[in-house]
Amino acid sequence: MYFSIFNILRQLLGCLFLLACLSCNRAKTITPKLATNPSVKLENNIALSKLITLVKTGDIITRTGNDFTSQSLKTLNRKDKTFSHCGIASIENDSLFVYHAIGGEYNPNQCITKDYILNYAMPNYNNAIGVYRFALNTTQLNALLKQAKYYFNKKIVFDMDFNLASNNKMYCTEYVFKCFYYGVPSLPYFNISQIGTKKFIGVDDILLHPLCVPIIIHFYKF
Repeated sequence: MYFSIFNILRQLLGCLFLLACLSCNRAKTITPKLATNPSVKLENNIALSKLITLVKTGDIITRTGNDFTSQSLKTLNRKDKTFSHCGIASIENDSLFVYHAIGGEYNPNQCITKDYILNYAMPNYNNAIGVYRFALNTTQLNALLKQAKYYFNKKIVFDMDFNLASNNKMYCTEYVFKCFYYGVPSLPYFNISQIGTKKFIGVDDILLHPLCVPIIIHFYKF
């Protein structure tokens, strides 16, 4: 019985990871979920504008796409199953960017990318968006961003094997985790989730860290 359950869990995890390789949150082939009511569309835009004003460099920006892959991936979170993807915010020359690892058609070269916040968080492709903040001092923040940009400039590609042990390829939460792990090694331990023998970092393994607090969470309306 144990063996059968283990195999089912392992196969389920493998399928979800395979789906993630195809989009890890959204892809070009996904049909946008449009708000047809003008007042709802305006409400979504106002909420996103408010969220943007609250973001600081080093914040974790989370999202959940409205596609099947995103809805499946968030079920891998051990406690908080709200979000399926995350990245690191950076304000550069008065513009807000999000550094994140993403695969699929949306990112053809598969390398860690740097998106404008409006592209990253657009309501048409997402059900929810959130901002989380770690209690870091200036030195730690600078080190975090230095590590994030190091991986970006090194053109680390998306990890289709979801192998947490390798550093030459990274999936979305692995990227965020390793920016902290190597950039700010003085932080307390991060939880590492596991199904069977497969170890991985879920979105909530980042968000449930003792030094991480939610700033704002918004669910888009349609």
